[in-house]
Amino acid sequence: MAEIKAKLNYLRISPRKVRLAADLMRNQKIRKAIKQLMFLNKRAAQPLKKLLESALANARNNFGIKDESRLYVKEIKVNEGPMLKRFRPRAFGRAAMIRKKTSHISLVLSEQEDNEVKKDNKIYPVRKTRNYVKKKIIGQKSLTKRLSNGI
Repeated sequence: MAEIKAKLNYLRISPRKVRLAADLMRNQKIRKAIKQLMFLNKRAAQPLKKLLESALANARNNFGIKDESRLYVKEIKVNEGPMLKRFRPRAFGRAAMIRKKTSHISLVLSEQEDNEVKKDNKIYPVRKTRNYVKKKIIGQKSLTKRLSNGI
């Protein structure tokens, strides 16, 4: 099972914004990921789509993979690149620094085995806010009252 890699360095979009689009394509089949990026209303979608198509071309030409329906996005990482620092004039003769962030993106495609079933086994915890905890405690108290009264 070959791993096909593609990289995009020095993309002039903030990594935080690129991760929003990259998270949509993680563990997706190639065609589904390309369709999602095609209709995604984010600036980072176009460079990510080009990177995905580049990785697909690498699979065809360098690895000789003909059946692209078995390929899926195994891993995608968005890291910070170097920051361009600019200055903007502010009040009282001061200057404020503007940080123009860049991104490095690395993409890994893999072939899905016939017997391999991809599942997202992660358990996402519910964020317990004060109101949630309060409702739960109040609900438990009323339940214990009802049980003790025999209702």
